[in-house]
Amino acid sequence: MFLDSNKQQPGRMHPVIVAALLPAVITACLGSGQAAAYTSEDGTLQVNGFVENATYARRHVGLSKMRNTVQIEGSKDYGAKGSFSNVSFVGTFRATYDAVYDLNDDQFGSEAGGDIGLESIGGAGTTPWGASDVSTGVLGFGFDTGENPNEGLDNLGNALHDTEGGVGMGVPVRPCDVDSRGCIKDYLDFDESDLKYPEFNDRLDFLREAYIDATMPTESGATWNFRLGRQQVVWGRTDLFRVLDVINPVDYSRHNIYDELEDIRIPMWMATGEYRMGATERFDDLNLQFVWNFDEFRPSNLGQGGTPYAILDAGSFFRAMKNCWDNGCSVANFAGGALSTDFPAHVIGIRDVHLPDWSLSNSQFGVKLEGDYQGLGFSLNALTYRSQLPSLRGVVDTADNPFTTDIESQSYDYLIAFDMHFPRVNLLGGSLDFYVDDIKSVFRVEAAYTQGEEFANTLRPELYSESDVFRYVVGWDRPTFIPFLNERRAFLLSAQLFGEYLVDHERETINGIEAGIPNWEINHIGTLLIKGWYKNDRVSPQVIMAHDFKAHASVIAPSVDWLISDNLRLTVGANVKVGDGAQEFDDCRACNPFPPFTGAGAPGDLALRNLAGFEPLGRFRSGPIGMAQAEDEFQVTLRYRF
Repeated sequence: MFLDSNKQQPGRMHPVIVAALLPAVITACLGSGQAAAYTSEDGTLQVNGFVENATYARRHVGLSKMRNTVQIEGSKDYGAKGSFSNVSFVGTFRATYDAVYDLNDDQFGSEAGGDIGLESIGGAGTTPWGASDVSTGVLGFGFDTGENPNEGLDNLGNALHDTEGGVGMGVPVRPCDVDSRGCIKDYLDFDESDLKYPEFNDRLDFLREAYIDATMPTESGATWNFRLGRQQVVWGRTDLFRVLDVINPVDYSRHNIYDELEDIRIPMWMATGEYRMGATERFDDLNLQFVWNFDEFRPSNLGQGGTPYAILDAGSFFRAMKNCWDNGCSVANFAGGALSTDFPAHVIGIRDVHLPDWSLSNSQFGVKLEGDYQGLGFSLNALTYRSQLPSLRGVVDTADNPFTTDIESQSYDYLIAFDMHFPRVNLLGGSLDFYVDDIKSVFRVEAAYTQGEEFANTLRPELYSESDVFRYVVGWDRPTFIPFLNERRAFLLSAQLFGEYLVDHERETINGIEAGIPNWEINHIGTLLIKGWYKNDRVSPQVIMAHDFKAHASVIAPSVDWLISDNLRLTVGANVKVGDGAQEFDDCRACNPFPPFTGAGAPGDLALRNLAGFEPLGRFRSGPIGMAQAEDEFQVTLRYRF
């Protein structure tokens, strides 16, 4: 189970090579401090890029990021070729090394975690992993602590909350080549090299862009623009949260939701065709775009247990649950809602992960009509794609009943054992943007309606249900003078309101406990940006704020950007969260999956529902801001562009 940390996977650049290359590239780029951008004599080839260091420190943790980046961007224009009036190639290469896994390895690297105890409010108070109050020798409970030892673990959600009478679980937090427990093959199974050098993997992530553009005129005067290769296709008009901009998956492990989308979108191999009609009889501009994502399916990277950033801490939960199924695990306050319990393998947890195989039927297709009508920009969008976020479907048909040894493996309603799926989703939506001269403001509107998304639901025997979802955002941008701050230069004010409505939401309050879908039926998140400029626009302070209304959670991110020279930029900032933090929800301990051994009622008997806790479903009520309440940071970024 514990793997050789020096094992090199095929098809990956050895980390020692990458580490050796980075200083050489940085030195070559910086040279004597002069800009090093290259343009060929005929102007058809251009190369530029940047080197960057981003160092973040987190309260009570220490170093949370020391990411060193080299990005090289180039384009080559080949001119007219055959039927095409212009052919060009664009490529962007990015390599990063995050030293946090070396410099703070007792938090995030090979030495992370340790031994843990699980709460048992009806028994010993606290019991060690693998030695619960209901443990080995009691009705077949227990697991092999030689294969699943009490080391390299952390308590699920430990940074945010104590167990406080709810469910508690252990999460393996070391890289998967050091400790393979709970690692989900081909999804969340990053070894130490993957975490330090995330671009160098089997999916060639060092290629941020590598595509050919070709323009073909038509007799009508319209043109076709074709793009083929590795690329990002951007549909949205908003920042921070995505409504229409869902074609590419996202790498939330870089910095949760707080990095620019252009930096965290995961490029995919795609083909696009855009029919540009230009001005027509009715429209000032009109074009039609077709998108075919023919790449092998790839979900968003949520961050796994043991990484500095894991949106909703979902990756930690998944790793804990996968370890439970494969190796058994200890769970706090489970039996009778009060006793720590050791479960053997193949009872609870995540059994299988069904990543869609490549096939034409699993391809993702989209079409967008975009134009301008008398100053009103608009788009109409349609997309069929695979959900980039996983769904856990219950009713696993091979679960073992630990209460008896004479019943063969079978299906159990309401059992917290799952298969992970990525369902197909169909999206229809559109966007508008327009300028209102009377108030000197630009407004942006986006909306999308999806079918096929799946959500946890503790009222259903399979513990999930499908719901249509309506999402929307209204944005407002305005340059505004604030005389007491700057009499000569306007500030940019930008606000957004994101809304989400689960059309088929189910929730009931039973014995004072909320059960059903933990996500809010209707929720809104508001954002506000205030940005100014000083010193001939070389110094730019700003503050970004966001507030999750139902989760009662906010984030405030002030920063100052200083353009030291035409090439060198320094950004100093912070990321501070305030709010309620962890929230409780029905955890299905009282769902009675093994009658009559675990209770007198039938499975799912609502009269038995009287237990809730922070884990595992409270994270969907806290949201990405609330679940990161313990991640306040001070941040320094230095970038040299050449």
